[in-house]
Amino acid sequence: RPAEHQHIRYNPLRDDWVLVSAHRVKRPWQGQLEKPPPEDVPRWDPKNPLCPGATRANGEVNPEYEGTFVFPNDFPALQPDAPEPDASDHPLFRAAPARGLCKGMCFHPWSDLTLPLMSLPEIRAVIDAWAELATELGASYPWVQIFENKGAMMGCSNPHPHCQVWASSFLPNEACLEDRTQRQHLSQHGVPMLLEYAEQEARRKERLVVENADWLVVVPYWATWPYQTLLLPRRHVCRLQDLSDSEKDSLASIMQRLLIKYDNLFEVSFPYSMGWHGAPTGPYLEEDCRHWQLHAHYYPPLLRSATVRKFMVGYEMLAQAQRDLTPEQAAERLRNLPEVHYKKRAE
Repeated sequence: RPAEHQHIRYNPLRDDWVLVSAHRVKRPWQGQLEKPPPEDVPRWDPKNPLCPGATRANGEVNPEYEGTFVFPNDFPALQPDAPEPDASDHPLFRAAPARGLCKGMCFHPWSDLTLPLMSLPEIRAVIDAWAELATELGASYPWVQIFENKGAMMGCSNPHPHCQVWASSFLPNEACLEDRTQRQHLSQHGVPMLLEYAEQEARRKERLVVENADWLVVVPYWATWPYQTLLLPRRHVCRLQDLSDSEKDSLASIMQRLLIKYDNLFEVSFPYSMGWHGAPTGPYLEEDCRHWQLHAHYYPPLLRSATVRKFMVGYEMLAQAQRDLTPEQAAERLRNLPEVHYKKRAE
């Protein structure tokens, strides 16, 4: 029985395996306890560099924005004019050019809001801004990574609701891996991998968390993080900018429903890292990318409570990923949670 007996599961998207040891979640915990996120974040703070009218680290003053706000990252990991690395004198010491742009994007002018507490039109505005950035940066860069690190536990240094967008002159490791596996699946089976996977999960329903006419969210069969989810469109879509207006509306709705469930799980502002993966851009816009299917990954670290997280150490770093409850158990728990945010139940 999967919930009682350890086994390994194959991840076709990454071409690797995860060890499922669901019985381990019963062990007593005497390890590190995390601090819950602060509940007293001020709505506006002139010292917060992401607030409207505040001064950022580079001395620029933010406009008095009322919706989304896109700005150059003040400490970019990628710059457009980086020099070429020196030629290597040995194949074990290789380097290659890395150029790009890094932008930040605030979701909302208020610091005390997160996506699950925003209105559907406000979330839709975020999705529109994502699609615009993907189009703008993807016109010349092969890869545009949109990602959100939410919560101090995931390394976020500022509670203001925001994300980052990095465009690179190269395909990063995860993009290369997903490109290869999806290309192989289409070649061997005649259908995009994640389109077929979404159809299977919609029919089986045991790992389904939320769904609507255009989207579904599942805890993937091969999930590594305890409450990891995968957000998938029902039709074949290669890139975020290819979504229709109605699909963007329904995306806003399903994101809100998922993130409310996340917050309700432990009644805390749920930390996670999330990001969109779609077909490469730039020179790849002229190539056949039918093997790609747009999707978003959500990787939350919490395991047992708001203060107990999953650590990827030891066996995970030296051997392979391991999880402490089955994806089916995680999906059932998320699926059964209410879709009214715990902060709004008394209203």
